[in-house]
Amino acid sequence: MVNFNGVITEEEVQLSVSNRSFLYGDGVFETLKVLNDQILFFEDHYFRLLASMRIIRMQIPMSFTLEYLEEQILTLVRKQGVQDSARVRLTVFRNDGGYYTPTDNKVSFVIQTSALSVKSYTASETPFEVDLYKDFIVPKQLLSTLKTNNKLIQITASIFAQENGLDTCLLINDDKNVIEAAYGNLFVLLNGQLITPPISEGCLNGIMRKQILKLAKELDGIEVLEQPISPFDLQKADELFITNVIVGIQSVTKYRKKEFEQTIDKQLLEKLNQAIQA
Repeated sequence: MVNFNGVITEEEVQLSVSNRSFLYGDGVFETLKVLNDQILFFEDHYFRLLASMRIIRMQIPMSFTLEYLEEQILTLVRKQGVQDSARVRLTVFRNDGGYYTPTDNKVSFVIQTSALSVKSYTASETPFEVDLYKDFIVPKQLLSTLKTNNKLIQITASIFAQENGLDTCLLINDDKNVIEAAYGNLFVLLNGQLITPPISEGCLNGIMRKQILKLAKELDGIEVLEQPISPFDLQKADELFITNVIVGIQSVTKYRKKEFEQTIDKQLLEKLNQAIQA
């Protein structure tokens, strides 16, 4: 069951072979979490989506209000009976026509949902090992910070991780700084400072990143910074964790020969669950 341009259907949506998202990756998307019939952090998602559409020069429909898109998402999850806990993907793509230059900048959208087995954000007790992915780099540019439909670096990094017995990989930019994981933002605890790369480094402008930055500033004895992270910092760090809206916080237990504690991430998880239940 999907929502295609406001029409919910139980059949698979048949997109044209001329679909620009298929041909050129000409689209953007949001991954959202629905909990107890509410979309978490939806206002942040909504404004990021519209900002992304403006940046890539899509025409934003007059109907694309926050209330309209919220209704389209919640109607679908209710019809599927997954409103208690669901993963949602909202994809917006430019309509068919043209080659690199579109015929016009009008858009269509598709909403897909699937059930999540766990409601609250929980700490994983299983080992989680990462390493650097060096085959391709993420350029320090505005497009790198968007959730576009071109995710080849993240895909190849995830395949590399699978082939090498890793849980995921960490990505680097032009300056060889570590900017994020293949599926989320990166935080490093080092000498009492909780550090995440600034958006100017080319990392995703993550919704959960924003929440964790805000919550971390409430912790006693921790200085919160946005600054570049080098591979050498990973070797000296006390803790590493990855954030996204689906898992919340994923603790990293091992990077190469270095093993990490799990303290600050658990405190932040507790604060995060309190925030979404308020």
